[in-house]
Amino acid sequence: MNYTFDTICATATPLSTGGIGVIRVSGENSIEIVQKIFNKKIVPKIINHGWILNNGKKIDEVIVLPFVAPHSYTGENVAEIQTHGSPVVINEILNLILENGARLAQRGEFTKRAFLNHKIDLSQAEAVLDLINAKTTKSAQGAANNLSGALKIKIEEIKTQISDILGRIIASLDFPEDVAEVSYDEIIEKIENSIKNIEEILKNARIHNILRQGVKIAVAGRPNAGKSSLFNALLNIDRAIVTEIEGTTRDTITETLDLNGISATLIDTAGIRNESADKVEKIGIEQSKSAIEQADVVLCLYDGQVGINDKDREIFELAKNKKHLIVCTKCDLCPSISQNGEISISSVTKEGIEELKNALYKEIIGLNPTENEFLTNQRHQNCLKLSLEALNNALEGANQQELQDLISIDLKAALTNLGEISGEVITDNILNNIFENFCIGK
Repeated sequence: MNYTFDTICATATPLSTGGIGVIRVSGENSIEIVQKIFNKKIVPKIINHGWILNNGKKIDEVIVLPFVAPHSYTGENVAEIQTHGSPVVINEILNLILENGARLAQRGEFTKRAFLNHKIDLSQAEAVLDLINAKTTKSAQGAANNLSGALKIKIEEIKTQISDILGRIIASLDFPEDVAEVSYDEIIEKIENSIKNIEEILKNARIHNILRQGVKIAVAGRPNAGKSSLFNALLNIDRAIVTEIEGTTRDTITETLDLNGISATLIDTAGIRNESADKVEKIGIEQSKSAIEQADVVLCLYDGQVGINDKDREIFELAKNKKHLIVCTKCDLCPSISQNGEISISSVTKEGIEELKNALYKEIIGLNPTENEFLTNQRHQNCLKLSLEALNNALEGANQQELQDLISIDLKAALTNLGEISGEVITDNILNNIFENFCIGK
């Protein structure tokens, strides 16, 4: 792949009122372009303080930070301008930069250039986006570990194992008189070790996806079962309207909840009943059923003062194929009614709320959650699965003592798939799919 790098620019901070705004310019002519609109000589390796000028008119008092290649984020000459955070001022300066020879950056183009200039590998580039989009401390930590190279190091370890045995097989095939054939026992041992390492990563794939993408939790039940009260109690804010009137919640309401490091979208649904004659409420009930269908976990509520009846069971039946928890509400008014492992809660006294959160976490993650040094995404996981398939083919061939040049073909395939994770083996389509999800300034 051949790339030409012109000079690009974009705002690196949100275009809204704030203390400062940052404009980033990257490319061979970046410092030269900024110099045209800056009233002082830009000196590398220092903080340059001065004014941005437009035909001699002062636009803003700024700081210019020059980075000379390769010592920059993108590996190119970079100039960053720190302005006051006025959208009007930021846009005027950005337009001046465009008029003087730069072009507006595409989505993720700065990070894409960092990858193409070998400042980071592809897994680290993806970690930048994950870190920006992280909704919890735990997901941010996993992304930061990836950015620091944790996944890269692990993949390199596996590749080194495979490359070592592959190199020795090829050497024995090319130079049979000088290099002894590798024993099949040693080939089997090396391949089994690589398989074990990949399986260890894939074992946590579901947890990795949950930490990156979050989960949906629907709060379901009959009218006045305490859904909105629980919704507010879990969030610790008065987000949903709560009254004693049945059908108060007519629409689904969503908020984000940090559930022990997992980003959970909490969905308060309209009370489900079959006899409603209200057209708007009927629409809300259909939305509730749809929310249950789309949820990862469903909290099935029943009024503890009334107990579970056939109407409750009909609603719970909607969640029978989902992960779900049965929750007895209003336990401050009926402390002894729940049974069979159901969770009793009071949204008024907050009794049982922490127990419910812990139960939700276990339901989502499992009974034995593992600490993750890094996170994998679906692209990584697909590459790992393809590599694992190739290694299993190689292992089968080694166990049957097939010709070692045939075994080497599968080992090369395993390496190729692992190389896609770091970006050693990459296509324009994969690059475009990854970086189109970035914001323009990154």
